[in-house]
Amino acid sequence: NPHLEKMEEDILYHFALGTGTHDFPSLFGDVKFVCVGGSPSRMKAFIAYIAEELGLGNPGQDYPNICAGTDRYAMYKVGPVLSVSHGMGIPSISIMLHELIKLLYHAKCSNITIIRIGTSGGIGLEPGSVVITRESVDATFKPQFEQVILGKTVIRSTNLDEQLAKELMQCSKEINQFNTVIGNTMCTLDFYEGQGRLDGAICLYSEEEKLQYLKEAYDSGVRNIEMESSVFAAMCNLSGVKGK
Repeated sequence: NPHLEKMEEDILYHFALGTGTHDFPSLFGDVKFVCVGGSPSRMKAFIAYIAEELGLGNPGQDYPNICAGTDRYAMYKVGPVLSVSHGMGIPSISIMLHELIKLLYHAKCSNITIIRIGTSGGIGLEPGSVVITRESVDATFKPQFEQVILGKTVIRSTNLDEQLAKELMQCSKEINQFNTVIGNTMCTLDFYEGQGRLDGAICLYSEEEKLQYLKEAYDSGVRNIEMESSVFAAMCNLSGVKGK
């Protein structure tokens, strides 16, 4: 964003961080991997797990929330790994990604990989399976993210890094703990009607119509459904960051 160069200070409002109050290169300059997920508690548990896997820190050590000045998001860091919560749905993760990408820019980070981890609804898979997203698709199975900007509809690509998908699949084969597949992820605008559930406050379709829709999704290559992947993929593409 060329407008950032004209700003005396960039305040990352929803992180409670700013270039005038924090030394971004010192705090985040060594970051190489960013893992994002919906729940703050899960992202804290994740950073503790990563610390143990990397041999950093001590057992039972507490990791402070870098964004403790706000209750919007939570952020934790150990070594080159940053763990950030993004809440639920496209609007929430979009706000977080804008500020995360600016944080990485101000910290002068390079060769960054961002991975979104989290639960999702599977299609045609046994419970507990892991889906590595090939590309995110919308509720009509198109690989695109549609957004209205200044009154105009803008459509952005949602393809994700193919080589990274292959590397993650190879890691899964070596670990050999989970049923893992590469497939498309469908991103919806809500949890109930958008995903064909029958138990929301409103439901004006039949179970047969729901099952037919899910079959069409499966036949198009969709293997799981969630609510963040489309804008995640679009923003990673636009900012030149490897994402999965």
